[in-house]
Amino acid sequence: MPEPYRRDRGRQRPGAGAGARSRAQGTGRGRPAGGPRPRGRRAGPSLKPGRAARIAVCLTSALVMLTSGVGWCAYHWLDRGVNTSSALDALRDGAPPGRDGAVNLLLIGLDSRKDMNGNDLPKEFVQDELHAGSSDIGGYNTNTLILMHIPPGGGKVTAFSIPRDDYVEIAGGRGEHKIKEAYGIAKAEAEEKLSAQGVKGADLEHRGREAGREATLATVQHFLGVPIDHFAEVNLLGFYDIAKVVQPVPVCLKHAVRDRYSGADFPAGPQQLDARQALSFVRQRHGLAGGDLDRTHRQQAFLSSVTHKLQEQGVWSDLGKLQGLFDVVKKDVVIDNRWNILDFARQAPNLTGGNAEFRTLPIEGFATRKGEAVNLVDPARVRSLVQAMTGPKAGQKDSPAAGPQQGQGKGSGGADAKPGDAEPGGDAKPGGSDPVSSGSFQGPPVEMGGVPCVD
Repeated sequence: MPEPYRRDRGRQRPGAGAGARSRAQGTGRGRPAGGPRPRGRRAGPSLKPGRAARIAVCLTSALVMLTSGVGWCAYHWLDRGVNTSSALDALRDGAPPGRDGAVNLLLIGLDSRKDMNGNDLPKEFVQDELHAGSSDIGGYNTNTLILMHIPPGGGKVTAFSIPRDDYVEIAGGRGEHKIKEAYGIAKAEAEEKLSAQGVKGADLEHRGREAGREATLATVQHFLGVPIDHFAEVNLLGFYDIAKVVQPVPVCLKHAVRDRYSGADFPAGPQQLDARQALSFVRQRHGLAGGDLDRTHRQQAFLSSVTHKLQEQGVWSDLGKLQGLFDVVKKDVVIDNRWNILDFARQAPNLTGGNAEFRTLPIEGFATRKGEAVNLVDPARVRSLVQAMTGPKAGQKDSPAAGPQQGQGKGSGGADAKPGDAEPGGDAKPGGSDPVSSGSFQGPPVEMGGVPCVD
């Protein structure tokens, strides 16, 4: 088994509070990701058969848990029945050094038109409600990858969006691919071996997804050069469920848009969206000047708007109002098996009170690799930016890049084209020790805590 996947289940995560518990997959609280619900447990309320979504779901779902400061009663209620994964255990030994007391949470949005047992989502819903084509497409790409850095003792929370087409070295000696493909590549490899051993059905799906999670976590951790302490994953099922619970969702657009691919058809200005429209809002990339990069800003704006609305309605402190969201979380979300949700409840003011911002990590240009359009990146530059923004490690020497060495301003494989660079803005140092120019990132930051207007 390759080095990045060695397991060390006995290690305790740095900075764990007294209430943190180490649990192996399938034991302790919850159940293995996608596993059958134990007998006697009350199932969540029935929702409409059509349940699917896209991308930003992982953000909203994870923040539901992060900001659920309703005390031990709510914590224990949510703690029972949540889907858990032990994929992070493989990374804890040999992870990059972190800042004592800080927490890095990776939010994963899985672009799969299947449920947790590998069954296709309803064809009519995928085509008619989501404008997402056939249930047979989509694969297991992670179309949303966002690292949320929560500094120790308060301070500004910074979330780093990783563009899904960044061309990077995939963990496990798998060569260079788009970062979104790490999950599917590792899943397919694992399932080929497991199938030969006679594993099949839901068990094959669950174990294949664990391999996909391990590869994704290891790839992101090495690419950014900071440790991942926790993660939350949601596939296409969850976003629609959540949007149905919180609709209408307030958003704001700088320009009117109309896109037949995603179904987005909105005027300029502030507006309220139902669940179906919300899906179109976060899925649109055609017709946007920045394409996928602008869609990343849509994801960020959507999360900010949802958390802002829930805060205004007092949902975070009302267990009754949270129940519908919690039922979706327990059904559609996978979290790591060492996540003590109560630890994160203390960060709710930072996440929903306007003391957080999104940054989109920079790319160096565009190119075609292996017949696919990719984003060229400079891993050393990305690591330097993330480390400068997250702690006093900015002065340390960067670890060698996973792929070929790049010169300054060159991306993986060489810069074939150069995207428009943002104009340098004021210095910003949320949580870090060194100033970082706003122009170092891809586009302007998106502040959380209101309804930002985006393209």
